[in-house]
Amino acid sequence: MKSLTQPGNPVLRTFQCLAGAVFLLAGATSHAAKDEIYTALFSNVGASGYDVVSYFTEDMPVKGSKRFSTKHKGAKWHFSSEAHLARFTEDPDRYVPQYGGYCAWAVSNGDTASSDPLQWSIVNDKLYLNYDAEIQARWKADRDNHITRADQNWPSVLD
Repeated sequence: MKSLTQPGNPVLRTFQCLAGAVFLLAGATSHAAKDEIYTALFSNVGASGYDVVSYFTEDMPVKGSKRFSTKHKGAKWHFSSEAHLARFTEDPDRYVPQYGGYCAWAVSNGDTASSDPLQWSIVNDKLYLNYDAEIQARWKADRDNHITRADQNWPSVLD
């Protein structure tokens, strides 16, 4: 019986080809610029599907619906009502989270990270999202400084 590791074995060649393809794909994507709007892996929905208008009108995040959706800056945005969809389409940049919905603390530190739409703040009529509750506490402890630094880092952190 031939060994699987014997040169010329078709199983070995297939494995080597697949490993090479994965290596090339990983290398190609690791240097690519990030999207302007944060969306989860295998998704194109901003704010994880939460209605970004609701943070301002309900003072809390409300899950949006595919029924009320639009596209803006390459991402889909879901809303809880037709009225919220209309408000967003009138002035989308007013409602889109700062730094495209990436974690505000990470951007202030010259990086990007995912965000949890349940970890949010509105400061000077702008929506900020953070990675988790611990990171949000760090961000809030020196919020104004973090906002200043994040504003300086944005959008160059996407490169």
